[in-house]
Amino acid sequence: MPLIGSHATTTGGLATGALAYAAAVEAEVIQVFVSNPRGWAAGQGDAAQDALLRDADVPVFVHATYMINLGSGNQEVAAKSADAVAYALRRGAEIGARGVVVHTGSAAGWAPDDGGLPGSARTAGDSTARERALRQIGEAVVPLLDKLGDDDPDLLFEPMAGQGQMLCAAAGDLAEYLTAVEYHPKAGVCLDTCHAFAAGHDLTAPGGVAAMLGEVCAAAGPGRVRLVHANDSLLGCGSRRDRHETIGAGTIGTEPFRALLAHPALAGAPFVVETPGGKAGHARDIATLKGLRGGDMTSRAG
Repeated sequence: MPLIGSHATTTGGLATGALAYAAAVEAEVIQVFVSNPRGWAAGQGDAAQDALLRDADVPVFVHATYMINLGSGNQEVAAKSADAVAYALRRGAEIGARGVVVHTGSAAGWAPDDGGLPGSARTAGDSTARERALRQIGEAVVPLLDKLGDDDPDLLFEPMAGQGQMLCAAAGDLAEYLTAVEYHPKAGVCLDTCHAFAAGHDLTAPGGVAAMLGEVCAAAGPGRVRLVHANDSLLGCGSRRDRHETIGAGTIGTEPFRALLAHPALAGAPFVVETPGGKAGHARDIATLKGLRGGDMTSRAG
């Protein structure tokens, strides 16, 4: 059965705070930030705290800073993003994390696709902003993945809700994205249920969960989903907006999560909640998912 847990705060120390949080919400797995999620600053970490997390019984995942956009046409942002991914992978290895989650990013910042040239003046070498962004991601990420050993964390790409020039939102987008990183064995997927719903996958429809996971497996291959962000959605299917909600209180409801927890395509992938409500909200949502995992809870659709 999949492990169920939450993102954890680290107040009081990376390990001390996160493990206390895990105990309070009865998490079987946790996700943490190892740096400011809304900045570029990168600290050295604390060896004693790192050792505590490495030796803990609770599996750990790292979420890299939200600032990262490996596909950005702004070369300063792209360079800082690559450095931030390298840092998160290093810190993930130091704390014994199983994976590092990074958003798949967008093609924002590139010059117009045709450079202002009329169609007849374009050449076969011209490419779209999306193609340039994906090529840049491969050039930045593959060398980082090649350096990882078997015991190092996987790099888990998280598809987004589909707003703006996002490079990966719908399940089918994973094929092109993973092609850019050569389907590297250390490259995995973090599937966010709110993002998938917002991107247009109707998890509430009959067979909706199986249909979405079928598309994921067709695009990414078996065993590529290595973490699930289990979040209900405040907004409707296809909204293209990322608004998390308490499990069962949003527009997804609880039954799709029962199907997700039981689906063989997600075997071995832990479920981590990133829902509102702080510690009490996480404890409630973890209990809800554990009930659905065990088949002993009735649906309370939102």
